[in-house]
Amino acid sequence: MAAQTFDSAYVDIDEWRETPQPHRYVHGGFKGTDTRFSLYFPSAASYQGRFFQHITPVPESEHLAQSATGQEDKIGFAFGAGGYFLETNGGGLSGGPGSDADPSIAGYRANAAAAEHSRVIAREVYGDVYGEDHRPYGYAYGGSGGAFRTMGSAENTEGVWDGFVPYVPGSPMAAPNVFAVRMHAQRVLRDKFDRIVDAVEPGGGGDPHAGLTSEESAALTEVTRMGFPIRSWFGHRTMGTHAFGTLYPAVVAVDPGYFEEFWTTPGYLGADPDSSIHRERVRFDATVTHVLLRRDSPDLGPFAEQTESLQGGVDEAFKGSAGDPGTVVALRLTTVAGPEMLGAELAVTSGGAEGARFRLKGFWHDLAVIDMPDHDDTLSSLLALTAGDTVHVDNSNFLAAQTYHRHQVPGPEYPVWDQFRDADGAPLGPQRPFQLAPMFAVGAAGSLPTGKISGKMIVVACLLDREAFPWQADWYRARVTEHLGDTVDDDFRLWYVDNALHADSERQEHPTHSVSYLGVLHEALTSLADWVEKEIAPAPHTRYEINDGQVVVPDSAAERGGVQPVLRVTADGGKRADVPAGTDVTLEVTAEAPADGGPIVRVQWDLDGDGTYEIDEVVEPLPRLTLTRHHTYTAPGTHFATVRVSTQRDADPETPFARIDNLDRARIVVRPVPSP
Repeated sequence: MAAQTFDSAYVDIDEWRETPQPHRYVHGGFKGTDTRFSLYFPSAASYQGRFFQHITPVPESEHLAQSATGQEDKIGFAFGAGGYFLETNGGGLSGGPGSDADPSIAGYRANAAAAEHSRVIAREVYGDVYGEDHRPYGYAYGGSGGAFRTMGSAENTEGVWDGFVPYVPGSPMAAPNVFAVRMHAQRVLRDKFDRIVDAVEPGGGGDPHAGLTSEESAALTEVTRMGFPIRSWFGHRTMGTHAFGTLYPAVVAVDPGYFEEFWTTPGYLGADPDSSIHRERVRFDATVTHVLLRRDSPDLGPFAEQTESLQGGVDEAFKGSAGDPGTVVALRLTTVAGPEMLGAELAVTSGGAEGARFRLKGFWHDLAVIDMPDHDDTLSSLLALTAGDTVHVDNSNFLAAQTYHRHQVPGPEYPVWDQFRDADGAPLGPQRPFQLAPMFAVGAAGSLPTGKISGKMIVVACLLDREAFPWQADWYRARVTEHLGDTVDDDFRLWYVDNALHADSERQEHPTHSVSYLGVLHEALTSLADWVEKEIAPAPHTRYEINDGQVVVPDSAAERGGVQPVLRVTADGGKRADVPAGTDVTLEVTAEAPADGGPIVRVQWDLDGDGTYEIDEVVEPLPRLTLTRHHTYTAPGTHFATVRVSTQRDADPETPFARIDNLDRARIVVRPVPSP
């Protein structure tokens, strides 16, 4: 395949737009490549000589930012921060992970070419004000897989960008290992998570292992020592497989021998006759009795919501097809299986779709619920299925992949794997002939992270991150420190965000458990620009320790550092109050902003923990405050009073940008009043 070059750029759209706010929009690409870019230029009065470029986890559309609102409005943030906004398709979908294209194109080269050319267009747009030699400062940022690509951009280019903000980053050993150990815990502990969550919630018993069997306790210890934040299991009901469903078929393809040895070779879990994995291994043949389409509206029970979320994209794929037969969502079989058969594979053994293989979300009674893909060939095979076709269902590979991490023990720079080493540091179990995770990392980012950054960088990581375990940001800090030595603090920061998950979303599924980290991301980008352009150093690193895979931060803002406020909520003076119904409870919050953060500007109260913050107070900007409320709880049961506190660098309580949130909770257990 001929090497792609980015020598010949073109523009196919150049127009003034009034919405969502006035700007000049420019769209284009590079001849001979699949790379496309979108540029959003604010008015000259708003422009301050910089640009912000968001880098997606994988190559996607160059139009993603157009519809975002609120804290997620990347264009609005860029304009408010004095910059234009750049977004690319990362070289096009044909250059993404799994393709045979040069991974450096999606990793950093396509984005770098667009960044460089954006300056050419910016000189045309702002030349009357800034002159023909104007060079805008450039800042790249990206999360998850986009963090890999942002770090790769920092390490493999020189002079393209001036600063970088990778957020919620993984490590070269992340995929599939962090997802594998999580799935293993989800399988073994699925009936005990409510008990585990209650133990670690405020006012709980404190021992998450209480009431667990030896196998369950071992699984919880394993996943916790690997870095899964134990406080984050509150989302276990909707956590799902995340990337594991995509990754494990790749493991099967690259290392098929593992899935044979797993069930027969001593040292693998599948060869342990006492393991519960044998009770959950299911293999059977069945006949299709009905092919259920979207228009049939089958009752899919616990899978209904997940399946509905896939319908729109599948319908779009078949729009205009002859007869538009509808979307296949499930197959009714002659064999009934349990809903725990998550991730099983269904192979068609007769009929027009013979030879096709599909992944299943699980079973609901006699319905095999298809994990609907986004590929035309697979969709066509689904539509070829008819009643009377025979199939074979097998979850062996899905189960085996869940302990793949045990057989991928890396070097000592990854201490979370120490649990799989003996006293001399040698692996306890059989090891595969190669490390798979670094191969995946190169495919996603074009290179392995080395820490040899070319500009200033602020890393943002989250302490409840279930997908990019928090210790991995510290791993990268160590690599940068190896490169920069004693001068590392001149160019690098790591900020941890407490009570924040992986997704860069404003809306939280569990708003009494987690906050958005977007405000910290905005603060990082704004502070980065000040650091580069004005030599104003940002807030110091968050202070932390890593104990057995868990990142632990101090309790006070003064000790913790970083930019996030810290608060403590109490009920009747403690983290738990046990009261009879109708009792007045005193709720108190003490909040503190870090020394280098913005002031506290907003306090919100959810008194009963239902996810609605019914009291929203704008407060006088302060570095520290204590507020008290009284509330009478009449409904028997357990309630979690939650307080969310916000800081903002400009003391603006109304702006969605750079608003940094944190929360805390207290438990109120209300007893019924005995009848007279």
